[in-house]
Amino acid sequence: MPALNVEFSDRELEDLRQIAKERGTSMKALVREAAAADIARHRALQEGAEAFRRFFSAHADEFAAAFPDDEPAHAGEGRVA
Repeated sequence: MPALNVEFSDRELEDLRQIAKERGTSMKALVREAAAADIARHRALQEGAEAFRRFFSAHADEFAAAFPDDEPAHAGEGRVA
């Protein structure tokens, strides 16, 4: 399995040791769990953003009708400030 060396400050390392001790786990497992959780959160945010884009595209006309002031000006339709 590929590995990654990660550097921490003395304070961060001490905090990691303390947290791992409190949780009854190793520092390696603690850091791996945190990274895996962040990866899962990142993927969920990407999937959520994509779902929103699909929803917005599918309902673009409804959004335009509900929020006409937020629609961009079309070519030849200059807005007056």
